[in-house]
Amino acid sequence: MSRDHGARRPLTPVAPGSSPARPAPDQALLNAGSTQTLVAGVDAAVRVAADAVRCARGPSTGPDPAHLERLVAAADLDAPLGGLDRALAELGPLYLDDAVWFHHPRYVAHLNCPVSVPAVAADVIASTVNSSMDTWDQSAGATMIERRLVRWTADRLGLGPRADGVFTSGGTASNLQALLLARDHTLTLCGETVGSPALHRLRVLTSADGHFSVVKAASLLGLGGDAVVSVPVDEHRRMDPEALSRALTRLRAEDLVPMAVVATAGTTDFGAIDPLDAIAGLCRAHGAWMHVDAAYGGGLLASPAYADRLRGTSAADSVTVDFHKTWFQPVASSVVVVRERRTLRHATYHADYLNPVDADPEEKPNQVDKSLQTTRRFDALKLWLTLRTTGADAIGAMFDTCIDLAAAAAAAYRSRPGVEVLLDPPLSTVVFRVRPVGVVDGALLDRANDGARDRLFASGEGAVAATRVDGRRWLKLTLLNPATTLADLEHVVGLLEQHADDVVAEASGAAREAS
Repeated sequence: MSRDHGARRPLTPVAPGSSPARPAPDQALLNAGSTQTLVAGVDAAVRVAADAVRCARGPSTGPDPAHLERLVAAADLDAPLGGLDRALAELGPLYLDDAVWFHHPRYVAHLNCPVSVPAVAADVIASTVNSSMDTWDQSAGATMIERRLVRWTADRLGLGPRADGVFTSGGTASNLQALLLARDHTLTLCGETVGSPALHRLRVLTSADGHFSVVKAASLLGLGGDAVVSVPVDEHRRMDPEALSRALTRLRAEDLVPMAVVATAGTTDFGAIDPLDAIAGLCRAHGAWMHVDAAYGGGLLASPAYADRLRGTSAADSVTVDFHKTWFQPVASSVVVVRERRTLRHATYHADYLNPVDADPEEKPNQVDKSLQTTRRFDALKLWLTLRTTGADAIGAMFDTCIDLAAAAAAAYRSRPGVEVLLDPPLSTVVFRVRPVGVVDGALLDRANDGARDRLFASGEGAVAATRVDGRRWLKLTLLNPATTLADLEHVVGLLEQHADDVVAEASGAAREAS
């Protein structure tokens, strides 16, 4: 995929035998005397980034990994270029020219979104001040902003006045912390400790389509991946409450402890939202912690049209929401919120130099008391500036546009004889596959879809994701860009059909030659 590089400044070569100029010590670091250097540097960086966005002709250039590896390896990290302008110019061939652009309307692959401009501005401020969110004496107002946003999110979730939480780096980290709290809460109720044999009786239940981070968390928490019980899904790819009830009853009969049930509000592949109310009732009946992984579906909290699809979070013990998915925030911005703030004590460790045990949390609120991380970036500022500039209703309306587009795309794809759609999209993903004429062999159909996806990406004309359903390859649109149109999606699927036909023709030709 070609790109227009005309607006980008060329790299100025260093004369042979000369040394590039280096910034003076008082200008190399941010201080009161180098603020003009900061302004010039940020301005230059923003212009280079904006130029790259403007020049992008597609979501990708189909870059060659070996070529990029050679370019990056050729950069001598022990020989600085001597100026930010030179280093920024070097980023063109190393990174920007072949970046994958989530803002492009034909990028419809993974859960990556175009980002809010106020959030980008917030990242500049957060990096400039460089607050560390562990203790009050390193963050001050940043602590209060994060706490206010946690409270605001908890209110939208309906978790009640005793709710609290903390920002994390993403859904995996949020799910890990929620399950750590569930583990220690459950052991405390049983009168056990983390090191006791009872640890190996704990079980976590989640749907067959739940996120892999649940298994990863179980392993990290010492439970082992086998501690995760997979619950079957129904025809809509939602956790089946009857199957969950049977699994919970079976665990009790086997003298195992259902530590937690992880309900998913927006599965990665299908966007399915588990029946939260029914799951909540079963959790209460069996004394299990209810965690809702709403990393994807959490955007419904701001939705003017579809917020009712998230009904049931108010019964949860903890909830994950990723703002860097359906809230249009730059990576990384996630939050884990709990119904009872006291349960956050299970993540608290004290250090005399940082948050001594005798410190008054009301006088000096330390966020490290709630977090698995110590040093932590002020990522809440992105959401704050977005809400204060754009507003939650506008954010929700953009997500609604993506949900509506998914429904329209599913209907349009079903009307094409060479495309098969798996199910009606609950959120903004469409799972489908192309079916070249005359292809009935499952392996060849898999090969056609895999090849079509790879060739589409290599062409730079579009980007879709892939998954497996019942052992067979399917493709997936993940729609998080309100600027994407149905025409874009028709164009993408038309290209996929052409590429799939080519793969089948090549395979047939190779088979004839072999015979």
